Amino acid sequence: MNKIYFIILGAVILLVGLSSCSKGDIGPLPFIGDRVDPDGNEIIHKIRPFSFTNQNGEQVTNATYKNKIHVVDFFFTSCPSICPYVAAQMKRIQDHVADYGDVMLISHTVDPKRDSIPVLREYAEKIGANHDLWHFLRGPKDDVIEIANEDYFVAALEDEDAPGGFDHSGKIILLDKDAKIRGFCDGMDPESVTQFIKTIDYLRGTYE
Repeated sequence: MNKIYFIILGAVILLVGLSSCSKGDIGPLPFIGDRVDPDGNEIIHKIRPFSFTNQNGEQVTNATYKNKIHVVDFFFTSCPSICPYVAAQMKRIQDHVADYGDVMLISHTVDPKRDSIPVLREYAEKIGANHDLWHFLRGPKDDVIEIANEDYFVAALEDEDAPGGFDHSGKIILLDKDAKIRGFCDGMDPESVTQFIKTIDYLRGTYE
């Protein structure tokens, strides 16, 4: 994977993401990633099965999020650039959904070598994460980078020239209860996150 791929993918996701976090009324949400193959068959996009470890040393799989709306981002604890800002916005989302019972947050570290379980737990406590609601997950680096790019459609790669050694998107991703992507927002933009929170509420309403 190279920087050209990162730039192209980022531009595509920006255009798609704006559809779910732009200002204005929230309408029916898209199913992002669904497509039709050359034979006319519809291919439904969902996040692949995974098994990672959270900040409490517990194995977390897709089953953990069964019948839950997911809010997801990618980060690393030593990130000197965008991660603290995105984490603050994830905390806003956590506080908003704290009493819902059907929304959970996931932060995938792209740097499992340095982000051990104790480091993740310390980081979670530092930013005020609810350990039951918000999981900080670590797994093999290549697996995490692959799932970011291929499943969540957010760019992530190891880059020695990037701050902290990794280049990754600041997007926050919204998944429905079937692990289908329904929207993105810019985790560096508080107004975008405000609209994203409204989108979460809208999605919850579709299950009532």
